[in-house]
Amino acid sequence: MELRRLGRSDILVPPLCFGGNVFGWTADEATSFRLLDGLVEAGFTFIDTADVYSRWADGNQGGESEAIIGRWMKARGNRAKLTIATKVGSDMGRGKVCLAPDYIASAVEASLTRLQTDYIDLYQSHWDDPDTPFEEVLGAYDGLIRAGKVRLIGASNLSPARLFEALAVAAREKLPRYETLQPEYNLYARAGYEAELEPICRGNGLGVITYFSLAAGFLTGKYRTPADAAKSARGEEVVATYLNPRGERILAALDQVAAARSVSPAQVALAWVMARPSLTAAIASASRPEQLGDLIAAATLDLTTGEIDKLDAASAWKDAA
Repeated sequence: MELRRLGRSDILVPPLCFGGNVFGWTADEATSFRLLDGLVEAGFTFIDTADVYSRWADGNQGGESEAIIGRWMKARGNRAKLTIATKVGSDMGRGKVCLAPDYIASAVEASLTRLQTDYIDLYQSHWDDPDTPFEEVLGAYDGLIRAGKVRLIGASNLSPARLFEALAVAAREKLPRYETLQPEYNLYARAGYEAELEPICRGNGLGVITYFSLAAGFLTGKYRTPADAAKSARGEEVVATYLNPRGERILAALDQVAAARSVSPAQVALAWVMARPSLTAAIASASRPEQLGDLIAAATLDLTTGEIDKLDAASAWKDAA
């Protein structure tokens, strides 16, 4: 399996990253352990989480995902073999996004404790904090890198203008720069990344790790009628967002390519994301071990130019209806 470099760093990762948002939510601890074991056995050692996962679930306070990963790594003794990415800055009960230096300093310690590790491979700003200058944010990360607590920093959910500004500040102030960007990107949600973010990432050699790579499960073909909303905890939102004429065209193209290759639509959708030259890895998750097969197989599915063209045409976002 091909390994890819995270930005300009020396960290190499598989083209598929497992999304830890399910841990402590749709996957309990025992199931999470089985999922993680299956991933590592297949050679997938890149795991993405966040301090806020999964605060939205009933009874949770945030940190559940990191804690499960930490207990699993301790039980397996495999920390050195893994690339662990987590995030800071989401609302953890303070009522706002925050990347103030003192908050980052306390949040990283909490993440390290939950993960039961003394370093984080990729520490990412989860959301933009316009109230804290980039000089202060990057300065805080600089201290963590110098202390050996963080190897690399990245950002998620930054606008093109703010990403460009962050890179300029890092260069001007000689501070660590964001080496990765984590945007929403999939066959349905293309415009937000392709229009302006992609040129910045390519021009600056940033690694790109996509979230919602399967459009919250829509691109698996699981949701084809309004009645399918009952199939999952987030089914109603998925159906309302994606089940429309454009979404149906995308599913039809996925079905055609999948049938011709004797694979699943999910494999094709993930392979399409991983085939884009500017992308480093696609984040995808599973709540049951039997769902891992599609994720693992997608990483070695090479789509032809004709298949990519078909999917591109069905998902075209300019003047999309």
